[in-house]
Amino acid sequence: MRRNSSPDPELSRKLSRRGMLGVAAGATAAALLGATAPTAAAHGKGHGRPVLPPGRLGIQLYSLRDKVSTLGFAPVFAELEKYGYDEIEYAGYTQGSAGAITLAQLRRLARDHGLRAIGSHVGYYDDGDPGAYTFAQNLTKVLDDAQALGLKHIGTASGPWRYGSTVDGWKRCAEEFNEYGAAAKARGMKFYQHNHAEEFSFATDRPNVRLYDVLLAETDPDLVYLEMDIYWAYVGQFRFSKRVDGTPAPFDPLRYVLKQPDRYPLFHVKDGDRDETTRDGYRMVDVGDGDIDYQRFISAVTRTHGGRLDHHWQTEHDTPADSLSFARRSSAYLHSLREKDC
Repeated sequence: MRRNSSPDPELSRKLSRRGMLGVAAGATAAALLGATAPTAAAHGKGHGRPVLPPGRLGIQLYSLRDKVSTLGFAPVFAELEKYGYDEIEYAGYTQGSAGAITLAQLRRLARDHGLRAIGSHVGYYDDGDPGAYTFAQNLTKVLDDAQALGLKHIGTASGPWRYGSTVDGWKRCAEEFNEYGAAAKARGMKFYQHNHAEEFSFATDRPNVRLYDVLLAETDPDLVYLEMDIYWAYVGQFRFSKRVDGTPAPFDPLRYVLKQPDRYPLFHVKDGDRDETTRDGYRMVDVGDGDIDYQRFISAVTRTHGGRLDHHWQTEHDTPADSLSFARRSSAYLHSLREKDC
């Protein structure tokens, strides 16, 4: 099938160059996709080695915010240790009603429970508050705190919408992300951006240009990294595989990763039941209860060069019915996955 030509030659040139570098560093994306094509037994466990690399399972603490605010970090970390988690990603450093805690205490507490703090989500900007705890308003403080916690990654779940949804607006945001990335790199950390579905939509001024492609093309791959939220990427695939005029614009979230695996050190692993009657095409569920083929996805990424060491997998559910049950069941499911028999 012939692919559509790029509507933007300059973006195409940048993405093509970076894609070639990514494939050279990883493996041939097409071969990997073919080797891991979905089957009728998408969640079959097989009898090979574990799909999940050892020491690389984490959890985004936003999923456990109710327990952190009522119980505090210590009891939550104790549960995560029992469930087999290796890493945590912060979504704030306070315990809410459970009381105050210093960064030094928080770092020590995580270490005492065998948990590595791998990253943290911080706001991008708040133009109405110059004192806001965001990259744009207080970059030095954000990086100071991340460094105090020993983080290797520091990022934002805010999309590049600060200057609107035009190509030039996203280019301006990309310039700011490059600045944050350079500042983080100077401290030995990686700056990253976490997607939702709307990043895969199209520019309002150039509706044949996907905004996520602008972000990839205009950010420096040595300074700005991506944390793919796999669930939201598949929602984006459902919602934005056609342009505004109705012409097809299909994409595969996994192919983005396989083209440039080094740009995706972190992933959010959340699951969804396919439901095409809803706006998003999925209903969020605990990991393992949905239709996203994590055996295929994780296997493909870990088969890239260095893939079992270079990527970190954080379970997440935005609104779990029981957050500790979600954490326990998601860990058990991911640890149960095995490579399929050849």
